[in-house]
Amino acid sequence: MHLISKIGCALLLAFSALTAVALPRAEYPRPQFERQDWQNLNGEWTYEFDFGKSGMNRKLYDSKGFADKITVPFCPESVLSGVQHTDFIPAMWYHRQIQIPASWQGKRTLLHFGGVDFFTAVYVDGHLVARHWGGNSPFSCDITKYVADGKPHDLVVRVEDDLRNGTQPTGKQCGDYYSQGCHYTRTTGIWQTVWMEPVDGLGLSSVYIVPDLDNSRFIVNPEFASLEGGQTFEVIFKDGDKVVAREKGVASPVLSLPVRIKNVKTWSPEDPFLYDVVMNVYDKDGKLVDTVDSYAGMRKIHVEGNRYYLNNEPYYLRLVLDQGFYPDGIWTAPSDDALRRDIELSKEAGFNGARLHQKVFEERFHYWADKLGYLTWGEAPSWGANMNNPLSARNFIPEWETVVVRDRNHPSIIAWTPFNETWERPDNDEAALQHDRMIEDVYRITHNLDYRPVNDASGNYHVITDLWTVHSYEQNPEKLAEWFVVKDGKYPCQDPRRDVPYSGQPFFIDEFGGIKWVVGKEFSDISWGYGEGPRTVEEFYDRLEGLVDAVNAVPYMSGYCYTQLTDVEQEQNGVYNYDRTPKFDMERIRAIFSKVPAQFTHDRKK
Repeated sequence: MHLISKIGCALLLAFSALTAVALPRAEYPRPQFERQDWQNLNGEWTYEFDFGKSGMNRKLYDSKGFADKITVPFCPESVLSGVQHTDFIPAMWYHRQIQIPASWQGKRTLLHFGGVDFFTAVYVDGHLVARHWGGNSPFSCDITKYVADGKPHDLVVRVEDDLRNGTQPTGKQCGDYYSQGCHYTRTTGIWQTVWMEPVDGLGLSSVYIVPDLDNSRFIVNPEFASLEGGQTFEVIFKDGDKVVAREKGVASPVLSLPVRIKNVKTWSPEDPFLYDVVMNVYDKDGKLVDTVDSYAGMRKIHVEGNRYYLNNEPYYLRLVLDQGFYPDGIWTAPSDDALRRDIELSKEAGFNGARLHQKVFEERFHYWADKLGYLTWGEAPSWGANMNNPLSARNFIPEWETVVVRDRNHPSIIAWTPFNETWERPDNDEAALQHDRMIEDVYRITHNLDYRPVNDASGNYHVITDLWTVHSYEQNPEKLAEWFVVKDGKYPCQDPRRDVPYSGQPFFIDEFGGIKWVVGKEFSDISWGYGEGPRTVEEFYDRLEGLVDAVNAVPYMSGYCYTQLTDVEQEQNGVYNYDRTPKFDMERIRAIFSKVPAQFTHDRKK
C-alpha cells in the first residue's frame, strides 16, 4: 500500500508537471498583489466570431460551448491562439466551463481579466455578471452567488471591438486590412491571463505603497473589500528571511501606515534591491482572513530645475522605444521568459530603460523591470481615439485611471505619458480648446493618483507638462545638432503655434533615430523606416553614433529615447530583428548607447 501511494504521488506530480508545461502563461499574473490560492483559466476555450453582431439576438450568452477552439490568452489574430484570423473582428464570443473548489466555500469568488480589447460582457449560466470598457485595463467581477454550489458552470465572454470608429484607444493597431508604416496587426478580445481566486469578505482590494527615501520609510495605504469593527491590518517588510519592519493598525477607509526602515537599501538600475512585503488582514477576533504577498523598492524620483533626479542625483536616461509586439503572440508575450528576455536584450544593447510605447504592458513585464533594474515610462495607447470627441474622453479617462492605479507600486516606472503626438489638435478654435482641456484634465487626474512626473503629450502638443519632450527623425547628425541650438531664448518644440512655451523642465528627445536597416523579409513583404536607409552597415554605425553624440552634446539634455528595440513587422528600424535575433555587432551597439555626458556620473559608480 505504501509503494502504491508512492507510485500514485509520483504519477500525480508527473501529471501536474505536464499540465503546468501545457498551460500557456501559467505564472501568477499579478506579482505585486499575489495570493497563494488561485486558479488559472488560460488554455483551451471555444469561440464563435460574430461578424454581424447578432449574437445577443441568438442568445449566445446561454451557450454550452462553441464549435471552434482558441488558446487563451492569445488573441485570435495571433499564431499562438491557434486561429490566426487577421481580418477585422467586430464581435466574438468565448466559452469555457468553470468549477469552484470545495475549499473556496464561504469566501467570495473573484473572476479576473488582465486585458480584453475592447468592450466585454461576462455571463455565467446566461446571467450577466459584468461589463467593461477598455482594451488595456484589468477588471474583476464577483461571481460568488452564481457558482457557490461547487458545480460546473458555463462562463461566456462577449467581446466587441471597433478600432476604426475613432472613439476607442487602439495604439499601433492598424486601421487598414494590411499592416503599413508604423501600424501593425490588430488585437481583438482576450489577450491577458484570466483567473479566479477566493477572497474573504474582509480581504484587501488594493494597496498603494509609496517610498519616502528622505525619511527612510514607506507609506502603506490599504483598501479593503469591506470593514467590521475590530478588523486590523498588518504589513511586514523583509530583507530575504530577515524582518526589517512591521506595523499594524486598525482597518479603516483612511488607514495610512508609515513604516520606517533602518539602514535602508535603495533601488536603482545599478542595484535593484527589492524588499519582500507581506500584508495580513485579521478579523475582530484576531483570526487571519487574508494574506497578500508583494514587494517594494525604495527609490526617489523628482524634478529639480531642468534635471531629472533618481535617488537625489541627476540621472541621464538612455531609453529605447519598446512597442511590445511579438511575431507569434502580437500584444501577448509567448512566455514569461520572453518578457524578461526583452529587458535583458535592451540592457545588453546599452540602454538603461524604455519608453513603453502606445501599449499598456503586462504586469509581469513590470515585475521583471523591477527585478532587473530597468527604468520605464508608462504610456497609454492613445492613438485611435480622437481626443476632441467627448465619447473618446469618456472611454480614455477611466481606462487610464485604472492603469495608473494598477502599476503605481512598481519602482521601475519613473514617469507617465498618457498621450503621444496629438496630431488631431486643430488651430485656434473651439475644438482646440476642448483638446487642451482634455490634456490638462488627464494631467491633473494622473497627479491626483500618483507622485511621478507626467509627460502630458510625448512630442506634441504640450499643454501642461513636467517633462519637455520632442521628436525628431532627422538622419543627418549635423542638422540634428543644429536643431538643438537655442536661438533668442527659444528651445526646440514641434510647433510653437500649438505647444505652450518651454518653461525650464527636464528636456528629452523621446523619439529619434529610427534608422532603417533591412536584414531580411521574413516578417513582411514590405519594409518601412524613417528617412533613407544607410547603404552599408558601416554607414549605419557612423550615422547612429553621430546622432547619439549629437544628442549627448546638448548641455540642457536630460536623456533620450531611441527608436527602437526591435523591428515590428514591416517597420524595420530596430536594433534587433522582430524575432529578437541581433541585426548588428551588439558590442558596437552597446558602446554607442552606453555613452553618458560628462556632467552625469551615475553609470561610472558601478
